[in-house]
Amino acid sequence: MRFLLIIFRHQFLLFLATYLLLVSNAGSHLFGEAQRAYHRATLPPLLEFLDGVQVKSRDLWPARKAEIRQLLTTHFTGSLPDEVPTVVDVTTTTEIEANDGSRRKRIKITLDTPQQASFEIALWTPPGDGPFPLLMMAPRYYQIYWAEDAVQRGYAVCLYPGVDSHHRESKFPNYEDVWQTFRQEYPQATWTEIVTKAWLASRSLDVLLNVTHEFHIDAERIGIIGFSRYGKQALVATALDERIRCVVARSPGSPGSCPYRYTGRDTFAEAPSDFPSLWFLPSLRSYTGREDELPIDAHGWYALIAPRPCLIHTAHNDGSEPTFAVEQAYREGQKVYQLLGHSDRLRIDYRSGGHSSGPDPEKISPADRQRNLDWFDLSFQRGDAKQSDFPVSWIHRFDWQTWREKQAPDALEPPGQASIRQIIQWSLGTPAVDDSADVKRTFLTSEESELMTHDRWAIDGVTRVPVSFGKNVRGNLYFKDSLEHPAPVVIWLHPFSYHSGYNEGYGVQGTTVYHRLAAAGYVVLAYDQCGFGLRLLEGRDFYETHPEWSRLGRMVQDVHAAVDYFVDGRGKANGPIPAIDTQKITLLGYSVGGMTALYAAALDQRIHSVASFSGFTPLRADTDDGPTGGIRRWWELHALQPKLGLFDDRESKIPYDFDNLLEMIAPRPVLIVSPQRDRTANPAAIETCVTKAKKAWPLATTSQTLIHLTPDKTNRFQRDQHQVFLSWRKGL
Repeated sequence: MRFLLIIFRHQFLLFLATYLLLVSNAGSHLFGEAQRAYHRATLPPLLEFLDGVQVKSRDLWPARKAEIRQLLTTHFTGSLPDEVPTVVDVTTTTEIEANDGSRRKRIKITLDTPQQASFEIALWTPPGDGPFPLLMMAPRYYQIYWAEDAVQRGYAVCLYPGVDSHHRESKFPNYEDVWQTFRQEYPQATWTEIVTKAWLASRSLDVLLNVTHEFHIDAERIGIIGFSRYGKQALVATALDERIRCVVARSPGSPGSCPYRYTGRDTFAEAPSDFPSLWFLPSLRSYTGREDELPIDAHGWYALIAPRPCLIHTAHNDGSEPTFAVEQAYREGQKVYQLLGHSDRLRIDYRSGGHSSGPDPEKISPADRQRNLDWFDLSFQRGDAKQSDFPVSWIHRFDWQTWREKQAPDALEPPGQASIRQIIQWSLGTPAVDDSADVKRTFLTSEESELMTHDRWAIDGVTRVPVSFGKNVRGNLYFKDSLEHPAPVVIWLHPFSYHSGYNEGYGVQGTTVYHRLAAAGYVVLAYDQCGFGLRLLEGRDFYETHPEWSRLGRMVQDVHAAVDYFVDGRGKANGPIPAIDTQKITLLGYSVGGMTALYAAALDQRIHSVASFSGFTPLRADTDDGPTGGIRRWWELHALQPKLGLFDDRESKIPYDFDNLLEMIAPRPVLIVSPQRDRTANPAAIETCVTKAKKAWPLATTSQTLIHLTPDKTNRFQRDQHQVFLSWRKGL
C-alpha cells in the first residue's frame, strides 16, 4: 500500500510539474524551500527526488523527469512560450542542384506569433526520393563539413538559425540574431539564447515532418550535432524535443557535459560566471563559488535525453571540458539509462589533443567527422558501425577494494611507535625506486605548449625555457630577461585542472600567475602534476604500475625532485637560465596544489617557505556528512591517497592531521589563505588547526611566522590572490 501511495503522490507531482512548467517563469520555484535550502557537494542523484524519495522503478521516473526539467528551466534556461505557434506559411525561396547531385533549398517559415515572425532554414537532401534520415546543426563554418559528409552518407541536413550571437556566417545572414525576434514575440517567456535556438530547431522539425510539405524525412531517424557552444545547444534541443532521436555533442563543456560542481574556479575551467551574454539565465552566474547549492546540474540533460542515444566526443586536454567533470556527469547519467534498459546508448568518446577547431576546419579531422556519423548510423541501424566501436572508456575510475586487495597486510596499518614523519610517509605509500639519474630527458615541444596555451598570456620581457627534472617531469621555467642577481625561486603547484595542468584557462585576469611572478623578479617553475594536463593518462594508469604508492606521494616526490634540480643540478634545461638563489625556494600551491605544497615542505627542509591557497581542510573533521563531501574525495573520487580510505567513517582515528604538517614546517614562513566561503573546506576546523600549529613558531620575528588569512570570499586564485602572495613573499 505504501508503494502505491508513493506512486500516486509522484504521479500527482508529475501532473503538477507539467502544468506549472507551462505557466512558470524563471523566477518561479516549484518546490519552494526545498530548492533554496539545497546543498550537496557531489552531483544531485538523478534517481532521487528533491524530497529524498528514491526512484527504484520505471513507474516513478516520469515524475522525477518532470521535476528535473522544471529545475533546469528555473536555474538554467528560463521558461518557453506557453504554446507552440502553428505554421502560417512555408516558402522555398531558392533551390539548386549541387555537383554531388544533392538538392539544396532555402526555406522561409512563418509562424502564427503575434507579429507572424519568420525565419529561414537550409535543407540539403541527397539524390533519391527518401525518406531520408535527418541531421540537424547550426551552419557555423567548421560544422558545414559534417553536413557535406552526412549528405554523402545519404542523410538530409537541416541548417537551422542556431548561429551564436558572437558569430557571423556571411552565407547565412541573420542566422545569429533571429532568436531575438522570437523572444520579443513572447515577452512573458524568460527563455535565454541557447534554449531559444533549440526551440527554433524544433520549429524547423514541425515543418520538415509535416507530410503535406513533402520533404520526405524519416521521422524515426532524426539526429543533431554540434561543437562547443553548439554542442550545448544540441544537448538542450535533444533534451526538450523527443522527436530528436540521437545527439552527438563534441566538446560541449559547461554546463553541457560538464557539471559546474566540477568546473569551478579551482579547476581553471568554466565557472557559472564565465558564460557570455544570454546563453543561460543571468541568475546562474551567482552560483560561482557555491555551485553545490544548485539542486540540479548539467548532468540533468542526460535525464531528459534518456534513453535516446547520446555521444559526448571530447578531448584529453580540452580547454573547455575537464575529463573528470565529464566522467562524473556520465556516471550519474548512466544510472538513468540503466533504469530504462539502454546503458549502451550513452557514451564518452575520447580523442587526443585539445578543444579548438581553430581557423583550420580540418582540426575537426575527417576521421573524427566520420566517427561522429558512425554513431548516428549505429543508432539508426544503418551502415557498418558496431556497438563495440564505442566501448566504455574511463580515465578517472578507481576501485578502492581492488587496490586494498593488492596491499600487503602490514601495509594497511600505521606503523607502531613511529614518528609523525614516518606515519605521513606511510600514508603516501611506498615510492618507486629513484632511477632519475638514468632517465632520458626530453622537453615540452612547441606543439605541446601551443596545445596547452603556455604562451597565451605572456608578458613582454619574460622568457620561457623548457626543463626536465626527476623522472623526466617536463615543465617550463619563466623568468625576467633583465635579472642581474641570483633570483629566488617559486615552484607553482596547480589546482584540480585535469585538462590543462599548470596552465590557467577560464578566469585569467590580465595574465597567469607564473607570468606575473616572473615579471616581479622570481624564477618560476611550472609543470603538470601526476594525472593532470599532459600527464593525464599517467594518472589513469598509476595504480596499475605503482599499487603500493599513491598519486599524492608521486606529486610530493616531484616537488622534491624540483628542489633537487635547483639545489643539486639534477635535471636539464633546454636553454640558458639565470642564476638561482638556492636558499630561497618557495612553494606556491592552490587547491590540491596547496595541499601538495604542505606535504612537500613538511618532508623537505630545503624549502624556504610555503604558501597554500584553499589548500586543505583538516582530515579528522572532514566527514562524509559534512559540506565538503568528506575525505572520500581524496581516497576514492580523485584517488590521490588511498590509505585514507582505511579510515572511512572513522575519520577521528586518522593518525595525523594538517596541524602536524604545519608543525613540521615550523619555524619556516608559511602563508595559509582559507576563504570563509570555500565550499570545499571547513573554515572553523581550519582556524582551530592553524591556531594549534602556531605554537610551533617563535613569536620574536614576523619573518618567521605562520600567517593565516581568512578573506570573506569564495575559493579562487586570480589577480588579487596573486598580489597577496607577492606582498607576503616580498616581506620575507
